[in-house]
Order: sequence, then C-alpha cells, then structure tokens
Amino acid sequence: MVERVVEKADLLSGPEKAAALMLSLPTEHVSKIFEKLDQTEIHEISEIMSSLGKIKADALEEVFQEFTENLSSTGNLRGTFDTTERLLAKVMDQDKAKSIMEGIRGPMGRTIWDKLANMNTDNLASYLTNEYPQTVAVVLSKIKPDNASKIFAKLPEEFSHKVIERMLRMETVKREVIENVEKTLRTEFMTNVAKTSQKDSHEIVANIFNSFDRATEAKYMAFLEGALPDSADRIRSLMFTFDDLIRLEPAGVQAVIRYADKARLVLSLKGAAENIKVLFFSNMSERAGKLMKEDMEALGMVRLKEVEAAQLEIVTLAKTLADRGEIKIAEQANNEEEMVE
Repeated sequence: MVERVVEKADLLSGPEKAAALMLSLPTEHVSKIFEKLDQTEIHEISEIMSSLGKIKADALEEVFQEFTENLSSTGNLRGTFDTTERLLAKVMDQDKAKSIMEGIRGPMGRTIWDKLANMNTDNLASYLTNEYPQTVAVVLSKIKPDNASKIFAKLPEEFSHKVIERMLRMETVKREVIENVEKTLRTEFMTNVAKTSQKDSHEIVANIFNSFDRATEAKYMAFLEGALPDSADRIRSLMFTFDDLIRLEPAGVQAVIRYADKARLVLSLKGAAENIKVLFFSNMSERAGKLMKEDMEALGMVRLKEVEAAQLEIVTLAKTLADRGEIKIAEQANNEEEMVE
C-alpha cells in the first residue's frame, strides 16, 4: 500500500491537523495533553495519528500557523457538542444543523460507524450473513463505501442481491430500527453508537459501486439492470469514475495534478483512455508531460488491479477537491436528450 503524502494543510481534516500537531510535539508535552483526555479521545486521536501518512514540512508549518492564529484571535477554546451546535445554528438552516448533530451524537451517544471500518471484514461479513437483509442494508448504508464494498464481496451472491434491493428501497430509517441495530452492534462488538445521518439510497449504493473493482461492479450492475433497471440507470448517473475526469475544467485538471501523488498519477494514467491522457498532458508544461510519459514507459507491464487502485485514489482526490469548492466538475450530458435541426 502506497503511503499517503500530504503537501497542503487544507487537505487535512480538523482532527488530522490536531493529530499532526500532537506528533510534532515533544513526548513530555504530549503526555501532559493525554492526561486531560479520556480513553475514548485518546483512542480516537491515536487512530488518526496511525493513518496520517507523510506530512510535508510546508504543510506542517501551515498547520502551526493556523493553530497559532486561531488561538491568538479567540483566546481560550473549548469544543463541545453544545458549542458546536450553537455555531452550526448560526451558519446554516436549523433543521440541517440538527441533522448534523444527530449524526455526530447518534441516538444512543457517541458515533461508532466509522470504527466498524477498523474491524476485520471477514468477521463482520460472517456476522452480517446471519442477519436479515434489511438489517445488513442499514449497516452497509452507514459505513464508508470502500469498506461496504469489501463486505459485499464476501456476502453470498443471492443474499447480497436482496441487500442491494433493500438499500435502494430504503427511505428515512426509523429511529427504533437504528437503535435496535446499534444495540446489537454494541453487544456483539463492544463498540459505541452509530451515525443517523441520512443519504439518498441510490447515492449510497453508487458510492459503494465506485469502490468495487471493475469485474465486481459489472457483476452487480448486470444484476440491477435485470432486476431494477431504473435504479441501475440512476446509480450509473451518480457514479463518478476515472473516465469521468474528462468532465473537469482545465483549472480542475491542473489542481488534481498539483495535489496528486505523482507516482500514483503516473500509474493511473498508464491504463487510462487516450482522451484522459490527452486531457492531463494538455494541462501540463511540455517538459512535465515529457517526464511523465517517460515515467509511464519505465513502468513496463503493470497489473490491472494496481492501475485501478491508483485511479480510485485520483478519483477520490478529485471528489474531495470538488466537495471543498476548489474545482468544478461539469454536469454529465444527457445522451437521451432530443435533438433538433
């Protein structure tokens, strides 16, 4: 697995910035901070530290600067559920703020769906196979798409079809259902509680499909085309693949090139369609493009699975930059639109 490399502080989340600061402090200072935290907080910050990857010096300096500026401008800080809820209420619609805070708290306390990602997928898949499809649908709609895709790959095929059907038909899940699932998870896995934030069911499945390898995606898409053709069309429209990078504006392509790990970008372009290669090379300097082509040739034969993994990383980066408003992805054209002369 290629180590994550962070060159800009704005690619780090708030908790990741905190973890980076902790790692950069002398041991004696960290121990004093840990004395002020409870076991859950220590566990959470430790998990984030372990997955940070490499933080470049410039990015770390930006984190330091942001921290000192915030500290000097606000004085003492105390982040709690109440202070966060008050802040959200000031900057967005009240219902939306309430929904976000419910997703953080969960109906029974602290959130735990992200923590399920750290579980052994074989164990979780084995457990879910013995549950009702509706229960599995709830669980897989809450955990991260890449982890859900791993679980799907381990479920019996006929059972997984039932799960997908229920995910697509699932509207807002009743609180009692979520509470029962959480109670079961707490008993079985000794973890905390789950998020209750809702997403469109087709969007959830589309994100999971984005994390499948191509063969698995084709298999499940073929099933949906036969069983639920309307859902298959909607999921296909919501999916964002490496080939969809063609919808990026030039400034967006340049941003992806700037932020991407160069070795992973080279590998992703190794197996790209010609129009995607042209798009990226046309947004590089002549010298940079020449060097990248040489690097691609130097790779020789590479495994398709490795190329697909690199392409997924680039797609994830593009979606992250789009979510932050740094780049714009053009809407997908409707090929069925009527034409007139």
